[in-house]
Amino acid sequence: MKLTGAEIILECLIREGVEVMFGYPGGAILPTYDAMTKYPQLRHVLVRHEQGAAHMADGYARATGKVGVAIATSGPGATNLVTGIATAMMDSSPIVCITGQVPTPAIGSDAFQETDVTGVTLPVTKHNYLVYDVEDLAYTIKEAFHIARTGRPGPVLVDVPKDVQNAVTEFEYPEDEIILPGYRPPQAAEEEQVRVALELIESAERPVILAGHGVIMSGASRELLQFAEMTQTPIALTLLGKGGVPEHHPLSLGMMGMHGTGQANLAIQNADLLLAFGMRFDDRVTGNLKTYAPNARKIHIDIDSSEIHKNVRADVPIVGDLKTVLNQLLPRMKRIEHKAWMAQIRDWMEDADERDIVNQNVSNRLLAAHVIHDMWTATNGDAIIVTDVGQHQMWEAQYYPHERPHTLLTSGGLGTMGFGMPAAIGAAMGLKQPNVWAIVGDGGFQMTITELGTAAQERVPINIAIINNGYLGMVRQWQEFFYEERYNATPMFNPDFVKLAEAYSIPARRVTTRDEVIAAVEWANSITDGPVLIDFVVEKHDIVYPMVPAGADLHNMIRRPMPSPDGI
Repeated sequence: MKLTGAEIILECLIREGVEVMFGYPGGAILPTYDAMTKYPQLRHVLVRHEQGAAHMADGYARATGKVGVAIATSGPGATNLVTGIATAMMDSSPIVCITGQVPTPAIGSDAFQETDVTGVTLPVTKHNYLVYDVEDLAYTIKEAFHIARTGRPGPVLVDVPKDVQNAVTEFEYPEDEIILPGYRPPQAAEEEQVRVALELIESAERPVILAGHGVIMSGASRELLQFAEMTQTPIALTLLGKGGVPEHHPLSLGMMGMHGTGQANLAIQNADLLLAFGMRFDDRVTGNLKTYAPNARKIHIDIDSSEIHKNVRADVPIVGDLKTVLNQLLPRMKRIEHKAWMAQIRDWMEDADERDIVNQNVSNRLLAAHVIHDMWTATNGDAIIVTDVGQHQMWEAQYYPHERPHTLLTSGGLGTMGFGMPAAIGAAMGLKQPNVWAIVGDGGFQMTITELGTAAQERVPINIAIINNGYLGMVRQWQEFFYEERYNATPMFNPDFVKLAEAYSIPARRVTTRDEVIAAVEWANSITDGPVLIDFVVEKHDIVYPMVPAGADLHNMIRRPMPSPDGI
């Protein structure tokens, strides 16, 4: 059948299983928007800013495991996607962005709303395309989805000039398997690598597993737990690895790194073997590389060969799919015990428990840690949590344990403020369930606050929890520790968030004391036909503990002081 390029785009999206797309129209993408009227099975969500579209597609992808789709026009529409694309790139999230471009004869002429978006996004996409010929369009889109979802997932951008969208050609969806020269995501480990890894595992006395995002993306949670239980190896989690194993499991050490648990960081620094599973040794995880795990051999398994030896040199480097490699190791492993090692870890855990703010008397102050902990209680730990970036993000990681994969969605690598609410919208629309909470700071929330309009218009059942301390809290914390309490550009004037929500016809309430938290969360959970907002007004000068200063030794944490008999 003969179709326009615009119709081909939409036909291809349907064949790739797309049900919802997030976008904002404009002149160069208008032929595709006009063609949408012929495809009612594709739901289009009108965002208020293209950054929101990219974050929604990202949240959709992380929550569902499917490819998310964002659409924008040329020029500023396309460039507004860039922060969301970079966020997806850093966290290996599969999204496809389709952008309009000025007509092909005008490319390079500085035409109205022309931008070289493929050039702009080259460093922050897994791959991108500029389609000059409508004959290439269908195959290009299929290839884009293949690249986005295979190997180490990531964002792909397809830029389509307006005249290519209007051009007509015979459409036949390419059914052949995509084969790209030089692109062969690895699967299994080599036999020699398996043999040497098994020798190190069997000889280790103080092993630690470092479980990253790759555990979740490869679907290797069951195999990882089986491995840990057979070898009695404790598990430290990266931020994006949370949920990869149940955090209440006896072998779980919690999160590692800059704001990780004391037991996780001390275990890493005292280990004689690190098993890095689907993680990339980010600087927020390692601290000072010169003193990182000084006595440990390293086995590093990752599907992306560029991550091997990039930051930390591995004794056994294995490029492959984590689930596949673990299934190679498991049948040949022996049951091992590490009684002395586990006893030492229990001592570190007891010390951390004594310092825990949840166990301390804080009079009538509402602390963010208490809000997060009580949210976990009120939701039975079963919610999908989407966070923004900052202090509240770290408190969520510390005080909302995750037992299942894909239940914490957050911007890890890029640390994108403004991610939380739009990503929660995408997640809720993908999951088609009302159990999604966006936990956001007052700073990050205001970066994409316009998406309240999207949530209200689409009646998206998300619960928005604002941790409102009147500051850019994480920056203020650094100013307190390292800049002699010069709080420059961190105090914030905030609107009345409750009234603002009500202006969008969104139910809202304010919480100022701890005894109100659980009731407020239960109230929000009872409303399932649209968004709900709670403004938690918390202590202004609270600190996220522990904290490893940037570039410091991982074991030199700034710890929360032991409680005094009179409380804090």
